Amino acid sequence: MPRPVKCRKVCHFPNVLEFFPADDTEKKVPIVLTVDEYETIRLLDKKGYSQEQCAESMQIARTTVQRIYEIARKKIADALIDGHPLRIEGGDFRICDGQSSNCNLGGCYKQEIYQKYAVEKGEDIMRIAVTYENGQIFQHFGHTETFKIYDVEEGKVVHSEVVDTNGSGHGALAGVLNALNADVLICGGIGGGAQTALAAAGIKLFGGVSGDADKAVEAFINDTLDYNPDMKCSHHEHNHGEEHTCGEHGCGSHSCH
Repeated sequence: MPRPVKCRKVCHFPNVLEFFPADDTEKKVPIVLTVDEYETIRLLDKKGYSQEQCAESMQIARTTVQRIYEIARKKIADALIDGHPLRIEGGDFRICDGQSSNCNLGGCYKQEIYQKYAVEKGEDIMRIAVTYENGQIFQHFGHTETFKIYDVEEGKVVHSEVVDTNGSGHGALAGVLNALNADVLICGGIGGGAQTALAAAGIKLFGGVSGDADKAVEAFINDTLDYNPDMKCSHHEHNHGEEHTCGEHGCGSHSCH
């Protein structure tokens, strides 16, 4: 029997999930780069990590990093040279929640957020996050500068707090919510890639909501929230990643903590 694949820790979900040739007339089959393969490229080639540092960050063996990296580079080379679309999805990974002692070798923004907003959440508490601006639900998830988090116990809000996202992008915002230990997100418009990132982190999404943030949370608690399960930002309409959450392909967020 083969050994089970060890889950690879990924700092945050990619902000861009698909790349296409400018002249895509041939409609070639996309090459799929998994999220953990993407992470080795990001750490080794973008961040300049050694293989040992990459292995420490992803919490896997150096030989595993070397193997994943070789596969990733071959896929990228095939896409560039042969003109295939490149899609990032799936893999055996978990999104970092900022609680690891070796998170990003000491420079993790989520670790800073986790420590700054280290509000303990009991077993019976549900934590709701809302994209927030001046008391209202901010309408573009990827550009939100603050979340308001609500802790709900026995149908009542027992704590609320406004959290600065520190200018994080689409994929990183899902990591912020993961670091905050959020269970639910209420927002306005949201792109397909961000939806996939939230699914990877195990966060339930209620999009297409507008108006007063506090009233929306109250409506959610009372099961009367008016939301749109198919809500997407219009300029993300070419992103097809929403149908492929990591839980369908690998370890997801439910078995790797």
